[in-house]
Amino acid sequence: MTSLGSAYWRLWSASGLSNLADGIVKIALGLVAVQLTRSPALIAGLAFVSSLPWLVFALHAGVLTDRVDRRRAMLTANVLRAGLLAGLAVAIAMDLGSIWLLYVVALGLGLAETVHDTAAQAILPQIVGRDRLTRANSRLYAAELTANEFAGPPVGGFLVAAGAFAAFATPSALWIVAVFALFFVPGSFRAERTRGTSVREDLVEGLRFLWENRILRILAIMVGGFNFATSAMITLFVLYAVGPSSAMGLTEQAYGFLLATIAAGSFVASFAAERIERALGRSRTLVLSLLTGAALVGIPAVTTNPYVIGAVFFLGGAGVVVWNVVVVSLRQRLTPDHLLGRGTSGHRLVAWGTKPLGAAAAGLLAEAFGLRPVFAGAAVVILALLLLTPRERKGGQNRCASGGFA
Repeated sequence: MTSLGSAYWRLWSASGLSNLADGIVKIALGLVAVQLTRSPALIAGLAFVSSLPWLVFALHAGVLTDRVDRRRAMLTANVLRAGLLAGLAVAIAMDLGSIWLLYVVALGLGLAETVHDTAAQAILPQIVGRDRLTRANSRLYAAELTANEFAGPPVGGFLVAAGAFAAFATPSALWIVAVFALFFVPGSFRAERTRGTSVREDLVEGLRFLWENRILRILAIMVGGFNFATSAMITLFVLYAVGPSSAMGLTEQAYGFLLATIAAGSFVASFAAERIERALGRSRTLVLSLLTGAALVGIPAVTTNPYVIGAVFFLGGAGVVVWNVVVVSLRQRLTPDHLLGRGTSGHRLVAWGTKPLGAAAAGLLAEAFGLRPVFAGAAVVILALLLLTPRERKGGQNRCASGGFA
């Protein structure tokens, strides 16, 4: 097995720490918000604001990533996130917390996330080379999902139970440690530019590349529909699950552990993603991922049993990480180095820009029809994406490495 190199493992460590902070914040913001309001619209609004930067700032984050050193962009983003959380923790300690302050901090965190995550995907081919991307992404997702989804939710639940100050101060400290780990990744990671161009020209070039590549265009649309549905479900699941008046009646800690089952499935599947892709081919692998994703978002519509929901969450998490490894690795292989930032951000404009739309739609629909119809509708949206799945050409796996879909 080819070594991934020391620079990769430093990036891996920084990513794990950063994602642990992310996972804690994701749960903490929702749980603290529920203490301030029980309005589905306001809770959904917080998720909307958190993911809004992917809709309005993603393209500019891609241009920035292709113009500056990508490692420095990641460092700056993490310093900003640490500062925002430290400020929020101080405000909470001074009894100045409010739902509107959470909105402001969530927006700032979202803006920093667009830069960090775009740069993180763009830098990986420069560190490991394109021939090792599937293995590198598998290991990276194992760390990210274990930290973000497996460790982060229960830790976030315990920290909120201990106090909102601890829930926000802890991830702030973790982001600072991630900065130190990333600082020691050697080398320069600025993309080569053959000529000077304007921001507008860079934006157009990135969007044109995404639009003209049929496979990347279809996959971006499919991920957008998937994220619309999962955002709608996850946004409102806290109201369905937490508190004595909720359908499930879980505590904050139990809620965190239930969400951690998604990450447990993701962690296990991250080590098998390369083998699954090789055995089934890309098309069948994507179909399997969609089916498990539909089950994940739809299961709360039919049961409140936490053990049944947890088992389905485990399978859904496995499907999500397999999808991510396959699609991200393919996109990185097909995108030239100088377009990696814009290729990633253009994809995420479509794929992740639907998250705030899903959150907003969920809040409005839940106010009118209740929570369970929203969960059922989210499952239908994911199942409809099966119609878009590209068919693999005969002879498949080798041709797929360069985009071998029909």
